[in-house]
Amino acid sequence: MTITNTATTTTTEAVAHKARMPHPAFLLEGGVDAVSGVNRAAQASGVPESLLHLVALRASQINGCSWCVVDHSRQVVDDGAAPERVHAVAAWRDAPYFTAAERVALELTEVLTRLADHHDPVSDELWAELNTHFDRRQISGLLFEIGAINVWNRLNAAIRQPAGSY
Repeated sequence: MTITNTATTTTTEAVAHKARMPHPAFLLEGGVDAVSGVNRAAQASGVPESLLHLVALRASQINGCSWCVVDHSRQVVDDGAAPERVHAVAAWRDAPYFTAAERVALELTEVLTRLADHHDPVSDELWAELNTHFDRRQISGLLFEIGAINVWNRLNAAIRQPAGSY
């Protein structure tokens, strides 16, 4: 595969990546079903699927999971998002493309993905803001989605799962 950088008109070869082993979710009996079950619970919570996709994309960006960043970026595009919105997910705080509800969900995603960064990651203020936009069932769905994507990201990071293949 050749990548051409039009800004400098140089051509470089793309780096080929290969996973260290077959994916653990497929190796262990019930593995895919277990993690996918958590995703299905999130999807049944009443949180719009487009918001679950944003949450999954943001956690995947933080965790550096190339497979998930590519996959969830595609989902956000398929949800009808403009390119600017997709590109701005990583900088949502300073971008005008997100609603108040999306912003609080993205903040929750970040603090739960980076648990060790704060003694009390979900502050009372964040919790109160969540409750202004979501009911308990929806908050539960967000928590399940954030947990599930972090599991997928960690499995993929451990085996160095490249984007585009399982």
